[in-house]
Amino acid sequence: MQLEIKKHYYTPEEYLELEEKAEFRNEYRDGEIVLMTGGTTNHNKISGNLYANLRFALKGQDYEIFISDVRLWIPRYRQYTYPDVMIIAGEPVYTGTNTTTVMNPCLITEVLSKSTKNYDQGDKFLYYRSIPEFKEYILIDQYNYHVMQYVKTSEGQWLFTEIESQSATLSLQTLDFKIALSDLYEKVNFAESDEEN
Repeated sequence: MQLEIKKHYYTPEEYLELEEKAEFRNEYRDGEIVLMTGGTTNHNKISGNLYANLRFALKGQDYEIFISDVRLWIPRYRQYTYPDVMIIAGEPVYTGTNTTTVMNPCLITEVLSKSTKNYDQGDKFLYYRSIPEFKEYILIDQYNYHVMQYVKTSEGQWLFTEIESQSATLSLQTLDFKIALSDLYEKVNFAESDEEN
């Protein structure tokens, strides 16, 4: 005999209330609250390297850059998530009365882990594509030199580019920014990545 476990479904309001008091960050997926896995030191280094280089390169320009603690609300799919790096052109559009949750990134970056890579490349990308302002998606492998770049064309198609060499450069298509993979992966120890997961 198989026992059926009944799931509890939360409203977005219940999730936000619980998230305010939570010790760990959680994502909200259309009624379900999902605990986010802990990041590795390499994951943190890659996100930090990208954020620092973007911050310097875009200084004085009309962009807001956010790193992992700022929440994103995707109304069409009823999703709250925490992208690793988000860029907003112009002013952020907030949801609710506070400034903890945005809705209008033009570019999102996720650093892939073994436990999240399929979700980040599949359903999560589907959810992100429902954001009208969203035009570029960067997926960075933390286990070797490997970056996947998706760019939305003016015809609404998504073009895919794969970068797999330490000597290569990632050139963003939706804003003026380039970073060498050697800088993106600065101080990342790939042997450590295998031990951490």
